[in-house]
Amino acid sequence: MLDKVLIANRGEIACRVIQTCRKLGVGTVAVYSDADATARHVRLADEAIHIGGSTATESYLSITAILNAARQTAADAIHPGYGFLSENADFAKACDQAGLIFIGPLPQTISQMGSKAAAKTLMESAGVPTIPGYHGDEQTQPALAAAAKRIGFPLLVKASAGGGGKGMRIVASAGDLDSAIASARREAHSAFGDDRLLLEKYLENPRHIEFQVFGDSHGNIVHLYERECSIQRRYQKIIEESPSPLLDDKLRTAMGQAAIAAARTVNYRNAGTVEFIVDAQKNFYFLEMNTRLQVEHPVTEFTTGLDLVEWQLRIAAGEPLPRTQEQIQTRGHAIEVRIYAENPDQDFLPSTGRIHRFAHPPEEDGIRLDSGFEDGDYVSIHYDPMIAKLICTGEDRQAALLRLRLALARTAVFGPITNLPLLRRIAADAVYLAGEADTGYIDANLEQLLTESPPDQIIYAAAAVAEMQARERQSAYARSPWEIADGWQANGRTRNRLVLRAHGQQPVSVDIAGDCGHYTLRQGTRTDRVEARQAGAECMMIETGGRSAAVRVLRHANRLLVSSGDHAVSIELEDPYPAGAENTNEAAHPGSPMPGRIVAIKVTAGDRVEKGQPLIVLEGMKMEFTVQARSDGKVERVLYQEGDLVDAEVPLVDIEPDQEDAA
Repeated sequence: MLDKVLIANRGEIACRVIQTCRKLGVGTVAVYSDADATARHVRLADEAIHIGGSTATESYLSITAILNAARQTAADAIHPGYGFLSENADFAKACDQAGLIFIGPLPQTISQMGSKAAAKTLMESAGVPTIPGYHGDEQTQPALAAAAKRIGFPLLVKASAGGGGKGMRIVASAGDLDSAIASARREAHSAFGDDRLLLEKYLENPRHIEFQVFGDSHGNIVHLYERECSIQRRYQKIIEESPSPLLDDKLRTAMGQAAIAAARTVNYRNAGTVEFIVDAQKNFYFLEMNTRLQVEHPVTEFTTGLDLVEWQLRIAAGEPLPRTQEQIQTRGHAIEVRIYAENPDQDFLPSTGRIHRFAHPPEEDGIRLDSGFEDGDYVSIHYDPMIAKLICTGEDRQAALLRLRLALARTAVFGPITNLPLLRRIAADAVYLAGEADTGYIDANLEQLLTESPPDQIIYAAAAVAEMQARERQSAYARSPWEIADGWQANGRTRNRLVLRAHGQQPVSVDIAGDCGHYTLRQGTRTDRVEARQAGAECMMIETGGRSAAVRVLRHANRLLVSSGDHAVSIELEDPYPAGAENTNEAAHPGSPMPGRIVAIKVTAGDRVEKGQPLIVLEGMKMEFTVQARSDGKVERVLYQEGDLVDAEVPLVDIEPDQEDAA
């Protein structure tokens, strides 16, 4: 077994590798950037060493810095995690030349599979079905345009060296091709340092199925069955599960054999994933091979009972595969959801900031949480916005889904905006429950998935009671009667005015009076008696209007998550007596919707612009966003330059709107 492993990564995957290393008695070294000096993976590792500045280029993408760190800490192996240098053949080669064991495939394998174009050629020679497209060396605009014409529209422009949806664009018509190529090139170069592209025929409503494979240095290759990853947004997976509700035994066997054939073609070692697209007629096509561990590996661990990181370490140490294909069995069903710091209501823009509180159910039978963040940690602009992965299992898909819904109702992130409300609605949506969601599911159903139904009255009652109980606890420490927060007034009308805004709803104003679990709640002309008694930490029984319910209230400051069973509602306590709000003119001063770096400026002072015209392109948290003009008008000033870092909601351009737009 290995002696000491340096983990050339950060976040939850670094924490995950540390967990298995500790179980096996293997020492661990964490590396960290300026931004990650106090990160969770740094706190968990046996040793930690600084490798550079906050940007990935200065730190986690610096081969020299990581090899120096391994040398200084006397590590004998490097685990690359996923992302960053995990699929960089030069890094794997440099590790070998430095006398370090690279916990992953051979450098030549990474090179072969790292280029989507080369990978497709290899798969064609191995008899693995591939999608019609272009993956040639000629990368000029005319060559790509000619290839696109031969393939036909719609098609996909993809980064040849890419993954995770970076550098990928759907092109509906020839008129959209040039801008898609330019944008994909820029994003591919930023994410992978390689701007080569390939084109593929776009398949309507496909399913995304991948097979986990492992190979050792003794010539053995196995698969650990499939994961379905069809629930995606911007080609980034958001929910994964195993087994796939689409596959029958015959198709599963055929795809498993194709996955092994793909791996054997490149003499595969260690953990890898062969990804397929399955069309409506259940024809499957090779998509790509990820030469690393996948984010979604926990669902395979749940269904097989195996520790995939342990397999990685043992294979890297020269041991044969722990099991043969016949010995690998699956049991039950597992589902993983990715919790991202992003705002689905604002086109999934990334969100940053300090996590004041991360509330989640304890890890227990059938529930697992993999996270790189804890209370007090900061979600930075510099890296991927994933906060955590929640994984739930059950004896079948229905049981796993029920456990997932209950777990999501008990999970809240107080700080950055997250996609948790969207995850809860997907987990309860009829299409997903039926196992019929394809890769276009979120786009096709986004408006419905972003629409919240008004909360039940008992939810508002629970939120109001929780606020009253918090004030009662405060009053218990009051030093004088004037500090007691019971809403007492000299005219005898004792009451507290609360304004509750549920996520996606208009604010609701209520008056509540009472104490010690006995309250009167008035909303408009309706008055209800509310009885409340504690039923555990952050739990209470609420009785009102002839009904009762067990309710959980998670809270930080003025934000609450109120849940009953598998239903949860985010509620914010607003100021019932607000001062006049300050108005801003977005038409005259369009601003940055997210923190980021300016990568392109499309206008200069004096230019005429039309509403919707691109002004500035921002890059942050591994995505691009284009700021557009909110009105017709004339550009007065551009306030920043290319390369500048900007905060969210700061004006970027001053525009003098045309008179009719300014009215």
